[in-house]
Amino acid sequence: MSTTSTTTASTAARARPSRARPAERATPEAGASGDVRPPHRGRSNGQWLVDGRDPLNENEAFKQDGSPLGARERIIADYATGGFESIDPTDLHGRFRWWGLYTQRRPGIDGGRTARLDVTELEDHYFMQRIRMDGQTLSAGQMRMIGTASNEFARGTLDITDRQNLQLHWVEIENIPELWRRLDEVGLTTVEACGDTPRGFLVSPVAGIEPEEVIDPSEAARAIHDTYLGNPEIANLPRKFKTAFTGSPTLDVLHEINDISYVGVDHPELGPGYDLWIAGALSTAPFLGRRLGAFVRPDQVGDVWWGVVRIFRDYGYRRLRNKARLKFLMAEWGPARFRQVLEENYLDYRLADGPAPRPPRGGADHLGVHVQRDGAYWVGGKAPLGRLSGDVMLGLADLAESVGSDRLRTTPLQNVLLLDVPGDRVEDAVTGLRDLGIDPNPGPFARSMLACTGLEYCKFAIVETKSLAARVSADLDARLADTDLERPLSVAINGCPNSCVRIQTADIGLKGQIITVDGQRVPGFQVHLGGSLAREDNPEAEFGRTVRGLKVASTGLTDYIERVVRRYLADRADEETFAQWTRRADEEALR
Repeated sequence: MSTTSTTTASTAARARPSRARPAERATPEAGASGDVRPPHRGRSNGQWLVDGRDPLNENEAFKQDGSPLGARERIIADYATGGFESIDPTDLHGRFRWWGLYTQRRPGIDGGRTARLDVTELEDHYFMQRIRMDGQTLSAGQMRMIGTASNEFARGTLDITDRQNLQLHWVEIENIPELWRRLDEVGLTTVEACGDTPRGFLVSPVAGIEPEEVIDPSEAARAIHDTYLGNPEIANLPRKFKTAFTGSPTLDVLHEINDISYVGVDHPELGPGYDLWIAGALSTAPFLGRRLGAFVRPDQVGDVWWGVVRIFRDYGYRRLRNKARLKFLMAEWGPARFRQVLEENYLDYRLADGPAPRPPRGGADHLGVHVQRDGAYWVGGKAPLGRLSGDVMLGLADLAESVGSDRLRTTPLQNVLLLDVPGDRVEDAVTGLRDLGIDPNPGPFARSMLACTGLEYCKFAIVETKSLAARVSADLDARLADTDLERPLSVAINGCPNSCVRIQTADIGLKGQIITVDGQRVPGFQVHLGGSLAREDNPEAEFGRTVRGLKVASTGLTDYIERVVRRYLADRADEETFAQWTRRADEEALR
């Protein structure tokens, strides 16, 4: 481990025993919360350092009734031999999440019934198993392990999530101990991949290889991973806690919508380090993360992460699940108060003020052929809507070895990057990826289309997403081949309101719901238009707008998107982006 990583881990570890002092109540910061409002005062909201630790709902009760991490031993010792029917319901629907396990949706249940059935009616006796990546590169040996396990235990399924993780489906409880044994053997884990925990980290897919990188965050992310994952002190958070790291000039880890983000900057006096962003999240109450204006030196990364996650643990609102994310605390405190509490009560030192990140440069999808800082190349390819398979992963292992590579990374846009390819093997790598169905140069809509798991496996879903998105992107690339789009428009298709694929920050975001068309209830979408995270042509993140009454049936989605894109191209001013146009266009132009 490098000096930076050792320092980060050790300073973070020294911060653990400190007892946080209660923070004073603060008035909600004017303009900070938007539509995100903290819960009403005048009653207990479950803030541990304000209200005490008495559980105020069933979810909080089971988390205090024995560590959720303890479910691992019961899975191995009891449930794998006793079968699905032997699983305690609280473990099944609660604590299993701490090990990356959810029951998947029973086939044949249409989306119109999602809200009317309880979880026991919606679920099948099979599991989705999430595998954390945390910025880790996969070696050929790890790829083979995952591909083989997919074929043996998951009917060949394997997906890349929009947080760089991997997911298997159709996993039976009887096979989970052996799956975990194999993952442990190759240095992979499922710990806290779900649940009210520090979820998988986003780490720049080009960390350590990007020629213009401000700082390589790989070791900092790894140090926090190795020091804190599975720590019982933070295994009971109010809700999920998401982390992101980047030093890339492309700002490629969605830093505005993570609970804590470290964004590489060059301080004029202190050198390379990180700008600190806190409390971003989407779902049904979107909220852009707030800059604290604080500069984090590389040796302070662990201290700061440990402090922020404990602020969330101690002050997060636990009474209501829909008010329990960190964004609601930020909406009450505001950035200045949050920084004060962090520095005075959790760090015991002040952070330096620091610069904001520079406007993003370049494309964040990292597709195509790019030179690395060491003179080798990475080749980025589009896995169709994040879909791989066991056989494709095995093929990737063979391809990597055949072109002299032993490193593969996943991205937040559900792509894969093959690293360290020698210059004379680049064409072989491009051809090999295409042969596996992973295109380094896809059409503009295939390139920018995201879709969540959808009705196929997800118990929350209302509409199908993956197969629909595949059809729509192919049709749009064919229909709009005659147009001049300087930059691909991002399209996000989500099967429910939870915004797993970030509908509010896409050029065209589609929220799945059942709609009424000609008196018939059919699968469809509410439309969001003109959203964006920071990118080269739009340096400030913004949420998309909705149009009153605008809903589109699944069967009419291609026609609608083609119509609105052609209207944009006809009406736009010089160099006007789609987001800029949607903000000034009248509602009729957007229908």
